Amino acid sequence: MTQAERPERRAFFDLWGPYALLAVGVVTAGGSAHAVGMTPAAIRVAGALVVVSLLLQLFWGRAAREWSGPNRTSTTLYFVRWALGFGLTWLNPFFAFYAVTGYYSAARQLTRRLMLTGLFLTALTMAGSEIGGMPPRGLLWWLGFGVVFGANLGLVALFNRFNVQEQEQARTQAEVIAELGRTNAALQRALDENAALHAQLLVQAREAGVADERRRLAAEIHDTIAQGLTGIIAQLQVVANAPDLAVARTHLERASTLARHSLGEARRSVHNLAPVALADDGLPQALKKTVAEWGERTGIRAEFTVTGTHEQLHDEVSATLLRIAQEALSNASRHARAARVGVTLSFMGDEVTLDVRDDGRGFDPLAVPARTGTGGFGLDGMRARAERIAGSLAVESEPGHGTALSARVPLVRHAP
Repeated sequence: MTQAERPERRAFFDLWGPYALLAVGVVTAGGSAHAVGMTPAAIRVAGALVVVSLLLQLFWGRAAREWSGPNRTSTTLYFVRWALGFGLTWLNPFFAFYAVTGYYSAARQLTRRLMLTGLFLTALTMAGSEIGGMPPRGLLWWLGFGVVFGANLGLVALFNRFNVQEQEQARTQAEVIAELGRTNAALQRALDENAALHAQLLVQAREAGVADERRRLAAEIHDTIAQGLTGIIAQLQVVANAPDLAVARTHLERASTLARHSLGEARRSVHNLAPVALADDGLPQALKKTVAEWGERTGIRAEFTVTGTHEQLHDEVSATLLRIAQEALSNASRHARAARVGVTLSFMGDEVTLDVRDDGRGFDPLAVPARTGTGGFGLDGMRARAERIAGSLAVESEPGHGTALSARVPLVRHAP
């Protein structure tokens, strides 16, 4: 039975149950009238009391629709019905079927202060019926009445305890329902706030994405086009001072190659693709070519070494390490005044390390102004690239003792 069905069935029994119990009492009392020694006068009085009980029950059914709990009217009607039930039971013990209604209706029709009184009187009526009728005849009957009355009082105490527990449970359920209502309201407010916050986060994420894309394009232009243009300018300067036509033609070809390479990098940067050097080769081959071309272009001795077991890296990891190497070599040619540069790519278990060392004039890393959050280039750009793929960049340098740069990134394999 559900919680909603219980009040409906109880209301149905409150309305029609007393009629049914009174009918059972009339039938059983009528059949036993001779056996219990009812006189004609007692039968007429019992009939009158039955009629009054019916009228009372009709009035009760109408009045009960107007109240939702114990009040003065319900208390008066309860004790009037008890008096009718007691009188009928005195005349014939079988009318106790009707008097028993006092047990289950006391909690809903009497205040808590009068409930025990109502139950006590109902127990008195039931005890008189159970010993064969009131009043007891003789000492033995009075002793039996006392025992039966005590048993009924025990039942009253038990029923009252059950009733108190039921009321407490109902009160607790009401509090839980009220608390659930408050919780649901708070949850709805939280959902509304989360929806607003989600919309705000989407706007911020969109703005952050635009800013990140701008920084990416700026870094790509710096690492590719700007470096390529620098190389072209250097080659053209050599052409301008070339002693003969063959030397000039050689440097013009190098400038043309750099121009084509920079154009390809520009197109790929716009489409966020891998660097040109990685289009056909893996990272070790791309680094080897990059170091060799840089050394030939700058005239600086450059060496490239691979250690560990070669792994096919994810495109983003390969592109990041290649860009860091290109920027490190560019810095070495522009600032270090180095005579020798070494580049090492190491595969070490779950990470990849790129080391770039030169024997140039070095610098004080603490004296280099940080441009955190500006999206700058040089060391800041290399560090940002490494951190973007959960890596790190370390720089060791000292004036007059060269520079060592080490980029460590997770080894993420190329997706098949």
